[in-house]
Amino acid sequence: MTMPAFTKRLFPILLALAAGAAIIAFMVLVGTPPGRVADEAPAPAVRVIEARPMPVMLTARGFGTARPARVWQAVASVNGPITFRNPGLKNGNILPADTRLLQIDPTRYELAIAAAEADMAALKTEISQLEQERSNTSDLMTLEQRRLELATQELERVRSLAASGTVPRARLDDQERATVQQRVAVQTLENRLRLIPSQLDHLAAQKARAETALARAGRDLEDTEIIAPFALRIGVVEVEMGQQVAPGQRLVTGDGIAKAEAVVQVRLSELRRLLATQSRAVPTVPLNLGAHFDLSAITADVRLVAAGDMSWPGRLERIENEIDPATRTVRAIVAVDEPYRGASPPERLPLVRGMYVEAVLSSPLEAPAIVVPMSAVHQDTVYLVDDEDRLRRVPVRIDLSLRDLAVIGEGLAPGDRVIVDDLVPAIEGMRLRPRQDAEAEAALARAAAESAP
Repeated sequence: MTMPAFTKRLFPILLALAAGAAIIAFMVLVGTPPGRVADEAPAPAVRVIEARPMPVMLTARGFGTARPARVWQAVASVNGPITFRNPGLKNGNILPADTRLLQIDPTRYELAIAAAEADMAALKTEISQLEQERSNTSDLMTLEQRRLELATQELERVRSLAASGTVPRARLDDQERATVQQRVAVQTLENRLRLIPSQLDHLAAQKARAETALARAGRDLEDTEIIAPFALRIGVVEVEMGQQVAPGQRLVTGDGIAKAEAVVQVRLSELRRLLATQSRAVPTVPLNLGAHFDLSAITADVRLVAAGDMSWPGRLERIENEIDPATRTVRAIVAVDEPYRGASPPERLPLVRGMYVEAVLSSPLEAPAIVVPMSAVHQDTVYLVDDEDRLRRVPVRIDLSLRDLAVIGEGLAPGDRVIVDDLVPAIEGMRLRPRQDAEAEAALARAAAESAP
């Protein structure tokens, strides 16, 4: 191949390369550079709740046993055989108040009453006779004193006549004897009148003794009849018909049904927190818890442990003064009124002696407070979403920790959007996509209304 022919074939290729280079250079000079994509991660989605004050209910729990608030025990006060026993007097039966339960033979005491009444009647007659005798003696003494005055006047007259020789000396002696005899009669009546008051006092003492005997016999007669003092459930019956009983012997026991008590052990820390909501400013008695705290404002729900669906409303009545050193618990007494109301065994049982129960004590905070889930607090810091949907870390002060809840004292304001998700990483100012969780807000309100330590 000759040189001109080779050059002739290479020329179109070189021309094409030159044209391509020219086009590329032109595009570089006049073309628009490609756009750059910002190097920013997508905003994560988070669930938020709105901070708002809400009612907070504090609770404390304790376990223990139930017992009747009133226990009655009948003890014989008199001797005698049992002559009557109520057919319903059996263990477990419920009898109304004023039911006649037992009768001890009253014959001996009825006779004692009759004898005491007879003694009283006799003494009243003697006193009446003595009063009449005093009246009669007083009237007679008035007459005898008048006769003494006349005899004295006659003696003076006879003495004057005897001095003048008008009457003989014997006449004067007779008049003097008559006057002395009259003085003796008056003195005798005076002595009689002086003795009557002491005789009346003696009869009055005898009458008082008879009245005492009559009252004792009447009381003994009343004690022969055993009456239920209030509505009760019969416990142990220890006597039978015809059995001879003696004073001091126990006859029957019963539990009152109007009120029951649950004696439960409550942790001291929980009870202190609960009582703090009912503190009074000026206690009247320093060592009296009832003066320091309004215990009646603390409600209670007593539940049967063996059947959680059975419960009775109650109230905290008192706190005993002993602390269990092993468990650091105190004994709280929860009162339940009408524990038999609505009972329909076996579906619903009454609250009776020996039941193992749980008592839930409740008391609200004095004012609504901002509450957040404990999981939303990160080492005393809460994550918020600001108005620009960016993360903001806010320090807070927790006043109370209630199971899964935190009562915030400082750091949050109503309307703040609190992040409830576990955000990792949590970078101040990072952009977020918040979504308000209405279900979480409702669950938080319910939990605050029934919160427990």
